[in-house]
Amino acid sequence: VFSAGLRDMDAILGRDDKLVEKLAMAAEKIDANFAAIIGTPVPATIGTDYRALKRLAEKKIDLPIITVETTGMNLYDFGAERALEAIFKTFTAEQAETIPGRIGVLGASPLDLAGKHPERKLEEKLLLEGASQVVIYGMGATLEDIRNAASAEKNLVVSPAGLRAAEYLKKNFGTEYEIRCPLAEDMVPEEDFSGKKVLCVHQQVMANSMRDRIRRLGGEDVTVATWFMRKPALAEPQDRILTEEDEFEELVEKEQFDCILADRTLQPIVRDYPGAWIHAPHFAVSGKLGDDE
Repeated sequence: VFSAGLRDMDAILGRDDKLVEKLAMAAEKIDANFAAIIGTPVPATIGTDYRALKRLAEKKIDLPIITVETTGMNLYDFGAERALEAIFKTFTAEQAETIPGRIGVLGASPLDLAGKHPERKLEEKLLLEGASQVVIYGMGATLEDIRNAASAEKNLVVSPAGLRAAEYLKKNFGTEYEIRCPLAEDMVPEEDFSGKKVLCVHQQVMANSMRDRIRRLGGEDVTVATWFMRKPALAEPQDRILTEEDEFEELVEKEQFDCILADRTLQPIVRDYPGAWIHAPHFAVSGKLGDDE
């Protein structure tokens, strides 16, 4: 990862040739399969033309160039969503024979999941469910796996950041996808939730999967809230998007939940909450891998 290191006036005047020159110098010294140009606040402010930048760079550098038009002003999942979609659009081959039982996992990242090596637990669960092969894009998958993405029998979207890539692969290669996160089962204890009013706070797909498990355990009144990306198609009417701590405090005070499933980092915001709190770790909230930290 390199900073463009452009002077203020170079950036303001749109001296794209300076950026391409530096990128070409780096490409000479590094054995790379592609280069990615990622947007930051200054290019967003001056209206950088990323398509033109891509064409300019590919003329100078004998590598595929990916551009991700981020601004540096959104949360992590916004950039992850666009980066994931861009890499499939660039590299996935048009022809690939479907491999029965091959599952591609989209939207997995250390920020979206919890614990040490969550990709291993995810793979184990999918193999137990009957998958013959599991490819977790972004956590262990290779560029060759990206090229062969169309060979998957099905894709599994485990966070909202993977949805756009899943839709692209379905539209262009016919690969069906499912939206759920099997790791949610480890977040919800085996107990009776009948008659309880429950709040699940996590990234949206994980929280929705937690809600599904709670309902299988008897819970009916379950609200999902998230601080991060919220896809309207995945939300129920009672679900909430949170942007400030006081919104979380007001939600908990108003709704009188019997049980909250959320990262314990959020507990000090609602110190007087009298109900049960079940720790549902989320690295993007706490910055901690697990209880041992």
